[in-house]
Amino acid sequence: MNMVNTNSFEKILQLKLPKLLHSIIKKNNRSDNLIDDSKSFINSVKMSALKTSLPNTLSRFEKKYKTNSVSHDNSDLKKNKNRLNKKNKRSIIDSSDFLIEDGSSMYKQQFKSIKGSKNKKKEKKKLSYLNSNINNSNIKDDNTIIIKESLTVKNLSNNLDIPEAEIIKYLFLKGISVTINDTLDISIIKEIAQMYNVNIAEDVKEVTKPKKYQLNHVPNQNSSIKRSPIVTIFGHVDHGKTTLLDSILKTNIVDKEYGGITQSINSYEIEHSYNSKSYKFIIIDTPGHEAFTSIRLRGAKITDIALLVVAADDGLKPQTVEAIKYILEMQLLYIVVINKIDKKDTNSSKVIEELAQYNIISDQWGGDVPIVEVSALKRYNIDILLSKLCLLSDSYNWTASKNISATGTILESYISKTKGVVANLIVQNGTLKIGDIIVAGSVYGKVKSLIKNNNNLKFVDPSSSVSVLAFSNMPESGCNFCVVYHEKEAKDLINRVGNLKNSIFQQITQFSNKRILSRQFSNLKQLNIIINTDTQSSLEALISSLMKIPQQKVHLNIVKAALGSISNIDIDLALSTNALILVFNAHIPNSIFNLIKQNNLDVKKFLIIYDLLNYVNQIMLDLVDPEYEKIFIGSAIVQTVFYINKGSVAGCFVNQGKLKKMSYIYIYNKNKLVYEGQLVSLKRLKDNVDEVFAETECGIMCNYNKWEEEDRIEAYDLVLKEKTL
Repeated sequence: MNMVNTNSFEKILQLKLPKLLHSIIKKNNRSDNLIDDSKSFINSVKMSALKTSLPNTLSRFEKKYKTNSVSHDNSDLKKNKNRLNKKNKRSIIDSSDFLIEDGSSMYKQQFKSIKGSKNKKKEKKKLSYLNSNINNSNIKDDNTIIIKESLTVKNLSNNLDIPEAEIIKYLFLKGISVTINDTLDISIIKEIAQMYNVNIAEDVKEVTKPKKYQLNHVPNQNSSIKRSPIVTIFGHVDHGKTTLLDSILKTNIVDKEYGGITQSINSYEIEHSYNSKSYKFIIIDTPGHEAFTSIRLRGAKITDIALLVVAADDGLKPQTVEAIKYILEMQLLYIVVINKIDKKDTNSSKVIEELAQYNIISDQWGGDVPIVEVSALKRYNIDILLSKLCLLSDSYNWTASKNISATGTILESYISKTKGVVANLIVQNGTLKIGDIIVAGSVYGKVKSLIKNNNNLKFVDPSSSVSVLAFSNMPESGCNFCVVYHEKEAKDLINRVGNLKNSIFQQITQFSNKRILSRQFSNLKQLNIIINTDTQSSLEALISSLMKIPQQKVHLNIVKAALGSISNIDIDLALSTNALILVFNAHIPNSIFNLIKQNNLDVKKFLIIYDLLNYVNQIMLDLVDPEYEKIFIGSAIVQTVFYINKGSVAGCFVNQGKLKKMSYIYIYNKNKLVYEGQLVSLKRLKDNVDEVFAETECGIMCNYNKWEEEDRIEAYDLVLKEKTL
C-alpha cells in the first residue's frame, strides 16, 4: 500500500486491491461486526479505490467473475442472513493478509480452510482461482506455465487452477460449446490463459525460474572445483562402440548385451593416469540403432567431449551422420575414433576423406580434429585415445561447486522388482545427499539410497553417475533435476510443469485418437497391441519406431503402453480388445503365464528391438489383402453359343496368344464389359485341356451364360504382388 496526501485527509492508505478488501470487510461486518473499525476505514477510501480498480466497461462474463464485485440488495441479505452469519463464523479472514507491499514481487494468499464445505474440492479450486485474481498484477514468472500440446478442459482446469465451469462458460460466451472431456487446441488454451492473466510457454527454455526456486548457495571462486568431463560415445550400430568401452574400462559389457547391440543409455566412471597425474572421466554409452534417436540426443545435450566411432571397413553411415550433426550444431569438443583397423581390407584414408566432406579435418591434415585409429577388440592404440582425452581435459577448465544443492540430468528410469522406482542420473553440479528432496520434471521424492557399483553412498560430488531411490513415480528420462529445501517448494515447482507428465503416453493417446477419429482409417483392418517394456527409453524408442510404420492399409492401435511386468489388467484389456501383447525386456510372472495359457492369448517376448519391430511389421503385412498384377496372355472371339445341362458354352476362336484354364478373363459385348472372372472349363474338341493357343478353336465355360456371337474375350494371368504397407 502507498501513502497518499489529499485535501480531505492528511494521509490515507491507498490499497492496490481495495475492491477485494472492501468486499471482505463488508462481508465480515455482516457477521456481528467481527472487524470493528473496518466500516469507517472503507468509507474513506471506497469511492476513489473502486474508480481506479475497475475498468470502465465490463463484459457480462467479466462482471460475473471479477472477484467479489457483485453487490447484494437488501432482500438478498435478509434471505441469506442466517447462512452468511454461520459461514462467516466458520471462516474469519484477516484483511491484513491482502495488503501488498509496494515494489515486492511476493504476495500473500492465506485463506483459511472452510471446514464445513459440502463441496470442499470445488471450494478449494474457487479459492485458488480467487487468489489468482487477487495477485495477477504482481505475478511475473510464477504465472507462466508450460503447455506443449492439446489438453482436455479438465486437465486445463487443473493446470490453470481454475474451475471447469469457468472455462466452459467463457468458451460458451465465445460461441464454443464444450464438455470437461473435450480436447482444446493450444491456440484456444492460450486465449483462455490470457483471460486469466496466465502466460503459456511451449518450451521449458521460455520459462524464467522464479527466484524462490534458485539455490541459495551461490558458488564463488573459492568453492569452485575442477570437475571431471562427461564423455559420450556416438556411432552407427555395430561399429564397435561398446567394444571400445570395454577396452577402456577393461570389462566385458558387450557379451552381456542381447544381440551384441546397446539398447539403452548407460554411464560409467574411469580413472586414468597420464604424465603422473590422475584423470577421471564419466563415460556414456549410447545405442546406435536408428530407433534410439532421442537417447542419442539426450547424451549429446549433457556431454563435454564426444567420441565419434567409425568402423574402418564400413565408413560413414546414417547414425554416424546424425551424430556429426549433433556435434557440429552443439559445438561439442570431439575426437574421431576409427575402429576395426585390425580387419582386412580396411581403408582409414577413405573414412578421413568422407569426414572431410563435413568439414571434419584431421589435425594431421592441417585441421583441428584429433583422429585416432584403434582396434577396440585388440586394445590397439587405446592408451593413445585416453591420452588425447587427458590433454583435452587439461585444455578446458570444466568447473563445478560442491557447496550448492545438486542439479543434473535423469539418464534413465525403470521399475525394479526389489527396489521399486530406480533413476540413473548424472550429478552435473553440487552435492547430492541422502535425505535431499529432489524434483525431476513432474515428480519429486526424498533421496533414500545412492548406489554406485553396488555400494551405498551417503553423498555424491559433481560429475558423478549414480542410481537413486527416491521417487514413487518414474521421472521422465532426459529431464533435468534439482534439489529444493522444502516439500512445498517441490510441489509448487511441479505444478508449473505438471502438464509435461507422461508426455510419452500423451503422445500415444493422441496418435491413436487421431487415427480413430479419421474417416480414412474407419474401414481398415486393425492391429491392437499392448506394450510392456523395461525402461522409458525402450518404450520411447519403440513408440517412435512403430509410429513410422505406414498405416494406409492396416491401422496400428496402441491400446496401452506401460513399464514393468505384465499385470492382470493387461490380460483383461487384451481379452476385451483382442490385442496382441508385446513384451520387451520385461518380466512375465508365472501367475500371468497361467492366465495366458488359460485364455489362449497371443503374447510375444523380445530381447532385441528390431526383432519386435520386424514382427509387428510382418503381422500387419499378413492382414493386408492380397493384390495381383494382371499380365495379358491372349484373346478370343465367340463364334457360336450352345447349351448343355451345366449351362452355356461359348465356341471361340483364339486370335491372339493363348487361353489358359483358371486364367482371369474379361468378356466384352460391343466393347462394353459385361463380365470378369475365372475361366472355369476349357475344351479342345471333346477333351479337357489346360491351354489353347492362337489360331485354334475351343469351348469355354465360366459363371456367365449370356453369351452372344462376336463377344470378345481377354485372358490374363494374375501374379501375386509383394505385400506392402
